Amino acid sequence: MSEDHVLYDVRDGVATITLNRPASLNALSDEMQALLIGYSRQAENDPAVRCLVLRGAGRAFMAGGDVKGIHEDNMNRRDWRMSRHETNVISLHQFTYQLRRMQKPVVAVVHGAVAGFGFALMLTADLVIARADAFFTMAYRHIGLTADGGATYFLPRIVGERKALEIALLGDRFDSAAALDMGLVNWVHPEATFDDEVEKLVTRLATGPTRALGKVKQLIRDSFDNSWDEQSHREAESIAYAAASEDHVEGVAAFVEKRKPNFTGR
Repeated sequence: MSEDHVLYDVRDGVATITLNRPASLNALSDEMQALLIGYSRQAENDPAVRCLVLRGAGRAFMAGGDVKGIHEDNMNRRDWRMSRHETNVISLHQFTYQLRRMQKPVVAVVHGAVAGFGFALMLTADLVIARADAFFTMAYRHIGLTADGGATYFLPRIVGERKALEIALLGDRFDSAAALDMGLVNWVHPEATFDDEVEKLVTRLATGPTRALGKVKQLIRDSFDNSWDEQSHREAESIAYAAASEDHVEGVAAFVEKRKPNFTGR
């Protein structure tokens, strides 16, 4: 297994997972899949990590699955392809699950092609910042497949059922301005200022009250599946959890003393 398929770095409270197959526009490989699961688990369990960033090397965020590899499998192992796809997706969803449950903000930093599983991965993130050259397509329909990576769960929750069906059934490509208008991305910036804007965003998240941010992320993520009664109890439990943190004490003290809080994530 070549670890070059994914790069992992931690600096100043920010863990960065970089998809690193630039020659193939970061198409998903078996090696990449295994490393994504491992590195996201590492970020989730590392107390020094207070924000996770997902990005792609080269000209694209991710162009989706390795279609050439799928073609080779289809030609040589036709009797195996159904079980292979199911097994692979079940494994891949472990990565999606870890990002969703992670008690830390997850930011997708996207540019160029954002397609197939790259599109699903963007949807899984908590926040998305896009470079102006980014373009998006769900893509699966073009190779006769349904979506994976949680795309059919997250997409209608972001854009609504009717628009989600349009995106999935037609597979049309759209630009960053359209993605912003639909609420698929939070910000779009030109290339000249993009890196600076990314740095400002992730620094703000990584220096925030991590326990409180993690809990409010969980509350919002779970709200669509809870009744009001269930959600109200989860809010009470979460605020009690956050109130026991050092960051809560620091935040209140800073407010009273009219200074900027120094959150530590504890």
